[in-house]
Amino acid sequence: MRVLVVEDHPRLAETVAAVLRREGMAVDVAFDGQEALNRIAFTSYDVVVLDRDLGGRAEIQGDEVCRSLAGAGESSVLMLTASATVQDRVDGLGLGADDYLPKPFHIAELVARIRALARRSRRALPPTLVYGDLELDSGHRRVTRAGEPIAVTPKEFAVLELLLSAEGAVVSTEEILERAWDDATDPFTNAVRMTISRLRAKLGDPPVIETVTPIGYRVGGGSWPEAA
Repeated sequence: MRVLVVEDHPRLAETVAAVLRREGMAVDVAFDGQEALNRIAFTSYDVVVLDRDLGGRAEIQGDEVCRSLAGAGESSVLMLTASATVQDRVDGLGLGADDYLPKPFHIAELVARIRALARRSRRALPPTLVYGDLELDSGHRRVTRAGEPIAVTPKEFAVLELLLSAEGAVVSTEEILERAWDDATDPFTNAVRMTISRLRAKLGDPPVIETVTPIGYRVGGGSWPEAA
């Protein structure tokens, strides 16, 4: 998933971003409201983690960013704030936030809430994605083939999840790069090709991931479960 962290304390912002990246998320960071709105204008985010209490001298506060996001209706908003009263939470949700987490927070709870919001913002997917004898368990972050566990990195998991969720449709290299990496990634990188290559080696034979030249990749060559 693609996440934007809007936080005016650089150390906290980079710490949160680093943890989320280790969880396999593509994360961008904005340190003020204007930078956040600029990023949102050009990038689609599944979840925006928004500090309501941006610096007092900031021209655009967290409330204004939240209203803008709620009006667009394209991203879920998880609002963070040091204010933890019931009225503060009510006010934050009234601005259009989808969830509200007071500071200080446990990072595991933040990750869980982000994942829950991302599931709501996307079309409903089963907790386990299945293709032939290949299974990807999103909840437990586990991949198996023919019942045997396969060790994958967070980035490999993110790419495989994206391909499996497309249910045989071709996913372009550009879309994979946009959804699984962040803005710090060189658009001319061969990261997607290398990640696909490692996945193919780990998943074994018969091959699961097909290259559709010159468009991108898809999971094909087997059977998809029929919809209930």
